[in-house]
Amino acid sequence: MANLQNSPLDHSILICVSTLLLSIVFGSCASDHTLSSRTVALFTFGDSTVDPGNNNYIKTIPENQAHYKPYGQNGFFQHPTGRFSDGRIIVDYIADYAKLPLIPPFLQPSADYTNGVNFASAGAGVLSETNQGLVIDLQTQLKNFEEVQKSLTEKFGEVKAKEVISEAVYFISIGSNDYMGGYLANPKMQEQYNPEQYVGMVIGNLTQAIQVLYGKGARKFAFLRLCPLGCLPAFRALNHKASGGGCFEAASALALAHNNALKTVLTSLEYMLKQFKYSTSNFYDWLQDRIDNPYKHGYKDGVNACCGTGPYGGIFTCGGTKEVKDYQLCENADDYVWWDSFHPTERIHEQLAKALWNGASSSVGPYNLEELFSVDEEKLTIGYMVDDPEAQDHFSLLK
Repeated sequence: MANLQNSPLDHSILICVSTLLLSIVFGSCASDHTLSSRTVALFTFGDSTVDPGNNNYIKTIPENQAHYKPYGQNGFFQHPTGRFSDGRIIVDYIADYAKLPLIPPFLQPSADYTNGVNFASAGAGVLSETNQGLVIDLQTQLKNFEEVQKSLTEKFGEVKAKEVISEAVYFISIGSNDYMGGYLANPKMQEQYNPEQYVGMVIGNLTQAIQVLYGKGARKFAFLRLCPLGCLPAFRALNHKASGGGCFEAASALALAHNNALKTVLTSLEYMLKQFKYSTSNFYDWLQDRIDNPYKHGYKDGVNACCGTGPYGGIFTCGGTKEVKDYQLCENADDYVWWDSFHPTERIHEQLAKALWNGASSSVGPYNLEELFSVDEEKLTIGYMVDDPEAQDHFSLLK
């Protein structure tokens, strides 16, 4: 073997190789396929808590749609978009904090998937049986994700597409409808399963969905746990005669059981799955505190819905598109925790998004969202660049 120290020619070759390696690393980092300038995509799966308007494009019932006034009334959007809010929802704020544009609904025509996509559907559940035929259930949302994967591969090539998928954050907010409509309003389901068995079935299917996404390359997850369901204005209204408008404890108990089971599952998955990272928080207690102590957090009402009718605004009539047309609308939604009979106001969405983004480790963890959206600098290496086809083209010049 030649001794490089004794060969001027080899000295020149070594310098050229070194220079070329540096140009690959720093030149690639400056291109628009670069890692240093890239953003981290956001993919969302779930129900009406995070649906940006997918249900505008499917055949369903009025209760599962919100593309009419007074939804979106606060002026951020020029017209109602399908969001179950007086304005934005939590994932809109998260996208903003992550320096992303508004993430489009999957079914929006000509949607650009570069920065992510939102698959959520109002009324959807973890179980396919929940509101079957009227929503885009979680299994279908996962199939739609496969379409996006193919689209990204066609657009960027396999290597870049895999990078987008692995670096992205996967936000999941689902489960409420499984317990409200799928169980409490379904006597047959209650005959087949006791509450513990039913929660186990929901969590089992949700765990499977997480593993499917992991198998497709997802590594960073965020979960919005269930709120105290029994304290929704809709449940207070149903419980009005029995308890004078207190929270419906059976619904809240299911939410708590779900949250506890999910916490256990996530801890196990973090141990079992390599590079699995996640963020979650105690949303149940967080919202309960605002329901019980609205003035402490800048609200005036934690019980009644801003938009609706009947006791506590709990009859779901907001917008007048349903069987009962009559509804009342409050003067200032920012004073309220609840926007309609089932959904919180934009202000709640914003406060929660801030808490999840950079909240203290005592309230959100094991990672907050800001940490999940940070780019993994360890990949900014020569070794990573060598895996890039563009970098390999440069190396082929040395042959």
